[in-house]
Parts: sequence; C-alpha cells; structure tokens
Amino acid sequence: MAVVERVSVTNEAKKIIDQLREKHGELIFHQSGGCCDGSAPMCLEKGDLLIGAQDVCLGEIHGCKFYMASDQFEYYKSMHIKIDVSKGRGSSFSLEIPLGLRFMAISRLFTDDEIDSVRDVTKE
Repeated sequence: MAVVERVSVTNEAKKIIDQLREKHGELIFHQSGGCCDGSAPMCLEKGDLLIGAQDVCLGEIHGCKFYMASDQFEYYKSMHIKIDVSKGRGSSFSLEIPLGLRFMAISRLFTDDEIDSVRDVTKE
C-alpha cells in the first residue's frame, strides 16, 4: 500500500499558493497551537520563521513544506489535514491575508485502512 500523506491541499488553495509564490518566492506553511488565529495555518516566505527542533514537518503541499509545533502534532497525529482557502481576513501574519483570504485547516481522523500507512514523520 502507498504511503498516506498527512497533509493535502485543495485546487483553490493551490491557485492562491501559486499567486503568493510568484510574488514572494519559496514558501512554507506552519501551524502552531495558540490562541486566536494561532491554530490556523500560516503561509510565510521561507526564512521568515525560524523552524526549531520542536517543529515537525508533516510533508509538503503544492511544493511547500508544512510544519507544526510538536505539542500541536500530539493532537493531530491521528488526523489528515487538508488546507483550503476561504474569503475573510484572519488575524495572522500569513501572506494571503492582504488578499482578503485566509487559509484554513480541515481535519479528519485517518480511516482504519489508512492508519498503518501514514507517513511516519518521526523518522524523517
């Protein structure tokens, strides 16, 4: 069975990522566990956020590495995250905010069939 990815992205979100990449260059996503919009995925220019030893790389979405704080990962380790985009302004430093948009994470539990094949991020 193929490896089951922990993160994915919708086609609408891919279009916004392309638009942001054209303007800002290489991008990353980071989802931390905090108050307010701190638990929303943030799209940032690579290098604008120091990725620490406590951050976990869950994979890539549309050519962008997706990181999460390790304590937040404890809550999400049994879930798939799909990144989508919607109208509305979030209150973070994410690059899509000036466009009147915000990325959002839609999570679901892995199925019994998926769980044994989920990418093991602890070995990467």
